[in-house]
Amino acid sequence: MSETAQSLSAQGRALLDAGRSADAVEVLRQAVASGEEPAPDLLARAYLDNGSWVAAADWLGALVESGRVEFAGRLGVALAELGDAAGAEDAFRAAVEYGELAAANDLAILLRDQNRFGEAVQMLTRAAEQGDRQAPDNLTALHLEAGDLPAAIEVAERWVSDDRPDTVVALADVRAAARRDDEADELYRRAAHLGALRAHTAYGTFLLTSGGDVDGAEREFRAAVWHNESGSSYALAQFLIDTGRPDEARSHLQVGIDHGDRNALQALAELDGEDLTDD
Repeated sequence: MSETAQSLSAQGRALLDAGRSADAVEVLRQAVASGEEPAPDLLARAYLDNGSWVAAADWLGALVESGRVEFAGRLGVALAELGDAAGAEDAFRAAVEYGELAAANDLAILLRDQNRFGEAVQMLTRAAEQGDRQAPDNLTALHLEAGDLPAAIEVAERWVSDDRPDTVVALADVRAAARRDDEADELYRRAAHLGALRAHTAYGTFLLTSGGDVDGAEREFRAAVWHNESGSSYALAQFLIDTGRPDEARSHLQVGIDHGDRNALQALAELDGEDLTDD
């Protein structure tokens, strides 16, 4: 492999790590053309990080059609974003059959959005039993969204383990829903210490809604951004908007938009008085 190809890959990876996914795309296209082995995966990441769903679907679809089933889960994500529910379901199921347990979480969300609650529960239960780290948290959230607190408690208590930090967040969520605030507070703190993926965002929301602790909530939302939690830029921006600081929120919304967050795009449009549904 040539030094040029290696350099292109290194450049692309560095741009991705710096949050410059749009800039990484052309570099990584050249790396793919040069035949560098890691380039297909990095280019897929660049498209997804940038929210370039059509390009991602085209690229990932070609890879999957060529037999690279390891890309099926990410193809499902792109197709779901494009509104192709049937195609996304096929891709997610292919990924699960390939052994990508994480795809079960995306498939369950898709099923939930189609009001196929029972299938979603079965999918997440099976993934949790097979060892997926996110499935218990998502299964708990599914029951909470459905208003079934007893089922959510049962799931959260069954799966909670410090070895799976996100299950600690799930248990905190059900304690908060049951108005056992002291227990919830302790659990959110523990989850953050353990490095759970959404601990700070969840804790910030809890502090705001349970006791109106605005300062504590801001601290946690900012910590979530620092730890690069999914959706954290939008969560912080929405908090700033709600507390009367829309100008400060704009930069955080832009970060979210740059990472393909549709909630951030909608929020910025609302700040600017735009209607995204207006043709």
